[in-house]
Amino acid sequence: MIQEALNFVDSGISAVQTLVYVDVVQPLLFHFNLMGYDDDIYDALYLVIIGVLQVGLTYLLLRPLEALRPLEQWQDRKQVRADVIYTWIAKLGILNLLFFVVLQPFFNNLQSQMVIHGLPSVDLDGLVPGVTDQPIVSFLLYLTVLDFAGYWYHRWQHRFGVWWELHAVHHSQQQMSLWSDDRNHFLDDIVQAAFFAAIALFIGVQPAQYVVLVAVGNFLQSVQHVNARLPYGPVLERLIVSPTFHRRHHAIGYGHEGTRYGCNFGVLFPWWDMLFRTASWERTVEPTGIRDQLPAPAGRSRRYGLGVVAQQVRAFGRIVKRLAPRRTSPRQPV
Repeated sequence: MIQEALNFVDSGISAVQTLVYVDVVQPLLFHFNLMGYDDDIYDALYLVIIGVLQVGLTYLLLRPLEALRPLEQWQDRKQVRADVIYTWIAKLGILNLLFFVVLQPFFNNLQSQMVIHGLPSVDLDGLVPGVTDQPIVSFLLYLTVLDFAGYWYHRWQHRFGVWWELHAVHHSQQQMSLWSDDRNHFLDDIVQAAFFAAIALFIGVQPAQYVVLVAVGNFLQSVQHVNARLPYGPVLERLIVSPTFHRRHHAIGYGHEGTRYGCNFGVLFPWWDMLFRTASWERTVEPTGIRDQLPAPAGRSRRYGLGVVAQQVRAFGRIVKRLAPRRTSPRQPV
């Protein structure tokens, strides 16, 4: 039943993909002499259509919750505007399109070298024939493995200073909403896309499966950032990451400062936080953001930028300052 539904949706999206490509995209490629990229862009168009559907579905389901059961009341939503732009860039696959056009030759060569040198791959759906090759079982298996990798990727983002300055773009949001999940530095997005694509390739995920895995993960992460009161309860919130659990990760002074390098790093499942003792089940609603955004003396009144461009550029400025040699004050004569 599930597989039939997925096949039906895939057929519909493929039909729209072909229609848009033939009537809109292909004439543009021909006009600008870019037909050499036609196959890659045709494939990327599938992701664009998926992205439009994701944004529409997410907005229709989550925006009413924010209006009816808001966790925070804001006098204005200026800080949210940039997040909307990030969402459209991420969900429409603009970075993926850049990946196809600019970086695809490099990764094609890398994949060829893997084959030449006999680097192994693992087909998880073949572990237990008749069980793990069932669509729903293999899907959950792949989702669990990728989420385990996501937990550690997220911890590394907080562990290493330069990487944190990129990830800080995400944490600098003080008005968390359904749009906040995609607020990331573009360089970090590219690294993350390559990281998970490599793991998916290694464990045997098929391209069509990977698209669905990413779509499900994106939706659940949008739910985690929603500005609404959602009653998960003590059982459900230990099965999947709830907005309350994830908000603790974004809380000033707790999320990335509480348990050595932070708490509640789980992307979709809180199991890894429970296993590695980084879970915090505190339900108190705390302000979100980064400590050094606060006015002195509690913080340093550091600005992370309100617009997309400013947020991207300021991250590089912070990295330069972090890497610059520190000046030591000359010793005063006794």
